[in-house]
Amino acid sequence: MTKLFLSGAAGFIGSNYLRHLLTTSDCDVVAFDALTYAGNFQSIRDLLGERVHFVHGTITDRALVRSAMENCDQVVHLAAESHVDRSICSADAFVTTNCFGTNVLCDIARQVGIERFVHVSTDEVYGSIEAGSSAETDTLAPRSAYAASKAGSDLIALSYYATHGLPVIVTRASNNYGPYQYPEKIIPLFITNLLDGLGVPLYGDGHNVRDWLHVADHCIAIDTLLVNGRIGEVYNIGGGNEITNLDLTKRLVELCGADTSAINYVVDRPGHDHRYSLDSTKIHSLGWQPSRDFTLGLERTVQWYRRNRSWWASLKQSHKSRT
Repeated sequence: MTKLFLSGAAGFIGSNYLRHLLTTSDCDVVAFDALTYAGNFQSIRDLLGERVHFVHGTITDRALVRSAMENCDQVVHLAAESHVDRSICSADAFVTTNCFGTNVLCDIARQVGIERFVHVSTDEVYGSIEAGSSAETDTLAPRSAYAASKAGSDLIALSYYATHGLPVIVTRASNNYGPYQYPEKIIPLFITNLLDGLGVPLYGDGHNVRDWLHVADHCIAIDTLLVNGRIGEVYNIGGGNEITNLDLTKRLVELCGADTSAINYVVDRPGHDHRYSLDSTKIHSLGWQPSRDFTLGLERTVQWYRRNRSWWASLKQSHKSRT
């Protein structure tokens, strides 16, 4: 039976992927997470049991990582500092976790003989693109400390393939959305603000373009690459749903029963990338396609946050107390 080491298991994508694994496979999972502000144990508490062993720790802790990864067959590496705004204020944690932490995981994986190592990254490593779509062979041009640290982590992971033969696959996904996302990113932040009758802070003129991928489709893409991805390769995973932040905000306002007076235009953040877009032809050739309709997916995401106030209300209160 396969045993999988999942870093960042209590985070947004990690908790969704853990649920996905338990319903689509018979593998055992070592769920590894540092439980920082964005790693919520409540997101996975109900999943722990015979098939899921939780380990609380940071991926920079070499001894703990080795102990947890021993006897595992595969790694899906999701643990990361991921919020651009936070990286603008303080980049140290991003470099430490995303670069040094990835190095530790790769080195231990090499030592224990991991059979497949999927390193999950982001479209932001390509930087802003005005026209067309970024291909896996394009030059990396990150424009924030977050994106730069993820680009660095990609190269670290790929270097372990080139130097040591570690069976690494790197993925670069577009913006994810869905349940269990910490309410600092635009979709859960705006939904929860609107449900509380509050305004939403929209950067600049709102014309920045993002591509949206439902987290459930992302989970299936990771599985596809675990089975059929080519070792040492990079795969883009796009959702095919490009939309301006303003249009996205208007949709959320309508779905939450508010009106556009709730939109507060605020000063744009430094170095704000205008547009991301991915060419996902490579993973499409393996048979994966996103299947969630964006309109319906967004509606169901709003419904999830509406039904699960107990999950996010305390998180937002805790965030306020720290700021």
